[in-house]
Amino acid sequence: MTRVLHILDHSLPLHSGYTFRTRAILKSLEASGIEVAGVTGQRHAAGGADSGEVAEEVEGLTFYRTPGTPSGPPVAREMREVAALRRRIEEVARDWRPDVIHAHSPALCGMAGLKAARALGLPFVYEIRAFWEDAAVGNGTGTQGSAKYRLTRALENRVVKRADAVFTICEGLRGDLVARGQDAGKIAISPNGVDLSLFGDPPPRDEALASELGMGEGPVIGFIGSFYDYEGLDDLIAAMPALREKHPSASLLLVGGGPMEEALRAQAQASPAENAIRFTGRVPHSEVERYYSLIDVLAYPRKKSRLTDLVTPLKPLEAMAQRRIVAASDVGGHRELIEDGVTGLLFPPDDPAAMAASLARFIDARAGWDAMRDAGRAHVADKHDWARNVSRYRDVYAKLLQAQGQGR
Repeated sequence: MTRVLHILDHSLPLHSGYTFRTRAILKSLEASGIEVAGVTGQRHAAGGADSGEVAEEVEGLTFYRTPGTPSGPPVAREMREVAALRRRIEEVARDWRPDVIHAHSPALCGMAGLKAARALGLPFVYEIRAFWEDAAVGNGTGTQGSAKYRLTRALENRVVKRADAVFTICEGLRGDLVARGQDAGKIAISPNGVDLSLFGDPPPRDEALASELGMGEGPVIGFIGSFYDYEGLDDLIAAMPALREKHPSASLLLVGGGPMEEALRAQAQASPAENAIRFTGRVPHSEVERYYSLIDVLAYPRKKSRLTDLVTPLKPLEAMAQRRIVAASDVGGHRELIEDGVTGLLFPPDDPAAMAASLARFIDARAGWDAMRDAGRAHVADKHDWARNVSRYRDVYAKLLQAQGQGR
């Protein structure tokens, strides 16, 4: 049986889009007959997990931890992280004996995995979920074109060039790598996906929660997630007064938190639609489904940027898997997931007035929503079901192992 060791920035029990994708990949590979384990870098503990664990089993998956805490001046700190993670990978590999090393972005994990794989004589796969230099710009922790931005990009280029095979989560990322001169023949796509067995029909509206929050009958426009600037929630709030001119009972429900929360709350308080906008703060993961049940249209108003044009988000897919109605800004990452008028609505980005007009027309046409729900679910089942997508990994692993055997 093939064994694949996955190299990760962080993992369960931490909750993030990154850890949920990892869980889906590992569980799907296991179900297909491949043995898996993970090794996390020092940033896993820095993210709030227990740094004292040498190995941890979470939801039936085994993760080996790298001891220590990132420290030192920039560049030197990152190189120490890479060295520590490489040592840990080689330690685990000597005992667990994997057949393939599969590292997931960021490039620090990629470089550690690459060095370890070469030392161990194993095939190396690198998977890019986003360009982290662009993600840093999007969440306000980096600047495009800065020294750190250029260094991160250069390190990623180096890992991709030396990897035996590369995966990206979408065509936008793959196309960008090819434009940089990388070998298109070794770059495959493993799109964001969902485990359809986890998603059935949405539950009925939670009337007790609606009453507690003071939500009317709607229509309710909603967002559930992290409040980063690139998500465009300020544009959604700005669109509400115009939307309520056409649909006076429309309201907005914002579930979650993040760097923009204080500014968004202040904006909402100053809005003529203040009484129709509700913030819940962060809610326990086990309670999220109750909030989803109140929302008629899940909105994803991302601003147009390199990040949002190149990267496909997971949440719209999860929503469509549950037969929920989605509306999103017309940026590259959304266009890869949503067919306008068929599986959801695409509206102009960075334009609250156009957003309000699009949403108003969309609500007027709600007689067609049932067909849209079915189309969205069918699209996810056809293109984004992990039970099917896992074959992309299996095929690449098999080719690499065959090539390795022929080379001996």
